[in-house]
Amino acid sequence: MTGKKKIVSATITLLVCISIILLLNSLPRSQTPLDKTVSHEERWGIYVLDLATEQVELIFSSSKKISCPRLNSAGDRFVFSQKINGDTDEHEEICTINVDGSNFTRLTNNTFWDLYPAWSPDDSQIAFLSWRDTNLDIYKMDANGSNASMLYDSGSHDADIHWMADTIVFTAYSKIWAIKDDGTDPVQITDPPNAGQWGNANLPFGDYDPRLSPDGSKVVFERLWDASSPHGNYDIYVINLDGTGETRLTNSGYSQGFAAWSHTGDKIVYLVAAIDGEGKYDIYMMNSDGTDNRNITPSYFPSNLLCHTAIFSLDDSKIFFVGEWWE
Repeated sequence: MTGKKKIVSATITLLVCISIILLLNSLPRSQTPLDKTVSHEERWGIYVLDLATEQVELIFSSSKKISCPRLNSAGDRFVFSQKINGDTDEHEEICTINVDGSNFTRLTNNTFWDLYPAWSPDDSQIAFLSWRDTNLDIYKMDANGSNASMLYDSGSHDADIHWMADTIVFTAYSKIWAIKDDGTDPVQITDPPNAGQWGNANLPFGDYDPRLSPDGSKVVFERLWDASSPHGNYDIYVINLDGTGETRLTNSGYSQGFAAWSHTGDKIVYLVAAIDGEGKYDIYMMNSDGTDNRNITPSYFPSNLLCHTAIFSLDDSKIFFVGEWWE
């Protein structure tokens, strides 16, 4: 090929490349399959993430804080707490909403701090925490918000409740406990070192946020073992309901927790809020024995979207989570 022919060939190649680039840029962004975005309305939202496609959808949005969504046994409705008409603790109320974002219902309407709800196994009742006396106690009400009454008072703050079969697990005295769903037979499950002692973290040393496995035989929770930083260093543990077989699933010491089982019981999803003091708020998932531990937060999520409280859908193909747009 002569020098002149080489120049012409190179020019044609360049023009073809430019034409392809211009054509691609002229296509609507929705036609680019790898171009994903996260819908944003108010500061807080309940989202659903498809694990196979990494597509995310906004279900419900609010300008006020949303906390601790729980899916009912039918898989069609959430119960959660939300700040309403104010930002202080006494403005936090228990609410429900369908998984498609319809039929929002406020269940509590008072001047008490109501939070951390949990469905009964048959979806007919809701247990929740409420500060109506000198500390947080466990209350129970019908699923429509009627007939609220105290279920259990340990004498200290009760927290982090979860209900499976006839058992409710919770945190008291920085340890994991269990009671029957009629409020009787309290049993201590864990005995962490230095429980209740304060360091520099926002909680004392101890165990928090227990979740019963689908068959009710095991409890997953996080343990604060290093309180030298404000975030605290935690790891995820699992233990049999009778207090035997305690097993450490992570050994990273991240600021992490709020673990939740898949409905098949073979996966655990949880939140990593910080690593070495740097805020993350990412969603992680691992096998229930601690293997295949990985960050499942899609890379296209913007840095100012903080993920909170992740749970599995009924068929375990999706993750529901609370998103907060940091401003």
